[in-house]
Amino acid sequence: MGSNAETEGVRLQKVMAAAGVASRRVCEDMITQGRVKVNGKVVTELGTRINPDVDKVTVGGTPVQLDNSRVYLALNKPRGVVSSMADENGRPDLSQFVEGYDRVFNVGRLDSETTGLIIMTNDGDLAHKLAHPKFGVTKTYVARVEGVVTPAIIHKLLSGFELEDGMIKADKAHVVDVQPGESLVEVVLHSGRNRIVRRMFEFVGHPVVGLVRRQFGPIQLGPLKEGRIRELSKIEVGALLKAAEGEVKRAPRPANKRAAAQPARGKRK
Repeated sequence: MGSNAETEGVRLQKVMAAAGVASRRVCEDMITQGRVKVNGKVVTELGTRINPDVDKVTVGGTPVQLDNSRVYLALNKPRGVVSSMADENGRPDLSQFVEGYDRVFNVGRLDSETTGLIIMTNDGDLAHKLAHPKFGVTKTYVARVEGVVTPAIIHKLLSGFELEDGMIKADKAHVVDVQPGESLVEVVLHSGRNRIVRRMFEFVGHPVVGLVRRQFGPIQLGPLKEGRIRELSKIEVGALLKAAEGEVKRAPRPANKRAAAQPARGKRK
């Protein structure tokens, strides 16, 4: 069934309102202003009917999730929790944070000693794209490392080097702060390789003593406390769907910017 059918399907503005885009009246204005596309084509007719199960809707270029059964969550994973929904060794896992949500799972992993942002969802297609390096979705980490990180070390992180499982380099890296005997460094990567941030700093001679993931694609951890979970806003979900298609769109910054997470000192290994 195509989106041009006049007697079948659901009116576009009704579908948009049900998806939480805005009130039906505002959605009608969006349509008449030419801001809405169905399957890549601008639609300005208010009588347009679509099949929300198959038709794709964007507003201002941002995809709209029409399936209200989809769940998108941000979790601030505490230290000591493994990135699994059911750990076979009985260690604390992610399932404790999503009781009451149906069949959600984690997108990618953080090692047990790393804290910070994990996206949880029941949208398998999105999860696959977000986790796959070819889609280039970046992750931002703040690492507390031993020693004073010099500009030469930052250059090395950015220019890349060979690890046991292949070449790696940071997309971005800069020193945030230096304290006696340690540095705070922000690193942006699109690699999802196991313990990659820790291995990179180990290689350049600055072992990690604390690590937090502050951002995943357009989604920011913000002031979310460790062990807490929140549902992503409609704007954040749209930005995430767009990022999964290879387009970068920044979601709004969390209101309490000052409360951005800092990595605590973990166990020295």
